[in-house]
Amino acid sequence: MALRSKKTERVTIGVIGGSGLYEMEGLTNIRKVRIATPFGKPSDEYLVGTLYGRRIAFLPRHGKGHRVMPTDINYRANIYGMKKLGVERIISVSAVGSMKEEIKPGDIVIPDQFYDHTKHRRSTFFGNGAVAHVGMADPVCGNLCKVLVEAGARAGAMVHEGGTYICMEGPQFSTRAESLIYRQWGVNVIGMTNATEAKLAREAEICYSTIALATDYDCWHHSEEAVTVEAVLEVMKHNIETSKAMIKEAVRMLPEERTCACGSALQFAIMTPAKLIPAKTKKDLAPIIGKYLKGRKG
Repeated sequence: MALRSKKTERVTIGVIGGSGLYEMEGLTNIRKVRIATPFGKPSDEYLVGTLYGRRIAFLPRHGKGHRVMPTDINYRANIYGMKKLGVERIISVSAVGSMKEEIKPGDIVIPDQFYDHTKHRRSTFFGNGAVAHVGMADPVCGNLCKVLVEAGARAGAMVHEGGTYICMEGPQFSTRAESLIYRQWGVNVIGMTNATEAKLAREAEICYSTIALATDYDCWHHSEEAVTVEAVLEVMKHNIETSKAMIKEAVRMLPEERTCACGSALQFAIMTPAKLIPAKTKKDLAPIIGKYLKGRKG
């Protein structure tokens, strides 16, 4: 039976599964949780369970069965739901195309930068009378990235530390001309979802990092066939198992308390005086900005 968020316990680690990762094995004491948000419905129910003594919230970003296109994902609802559950760290798992010769299909990349090349997305919780400008110079949590790199080594994966993930709109793959231009920009991998998630996670003061699963060489590679769904799925089967092993290692390694700055990203970012923020907006954003509005008049 699915439960609404007000009856759920607090969890601190969230996992967002991408293409091919629609469930998490190894969880015990599992509950399915529906979250109501001011931004509509998340992609699916949250699966909350215990892994190595830690409460984990898992969400398939495309919905079970891969029903939602990248552009149509309700990113705000997905991240807001994680925040309502109490999540402080999000591990994102995503299939990507490699834009570098040395990043081979089957390899893992833990990117430390994003280039947002999307065109049709709402990537902020703010608006409706409230304005905030969070810093995105370093768009992922360095501490969480380090844990994932080490988790990859323990899982026996070929891990590339750092690099730029370019986020395209999709759902189509790149043209050859686009792929070659992105190569000139010096990016490392290409995907369709993670820059949007990273921006919202930062606004929600949640640590965020990506396990990027290289499935192909996009279409720039002179000696490889252009990317196809069939080729992606074949490599993805192996990558998904590796990512699951990495997540388990990371959960065991993560300290209980955060020492990064992610948890105070909004401290000096809210520009609108509290008295000017409409009551509905204050209510809608309470899980995100509530602690900064208490006792603040101007």
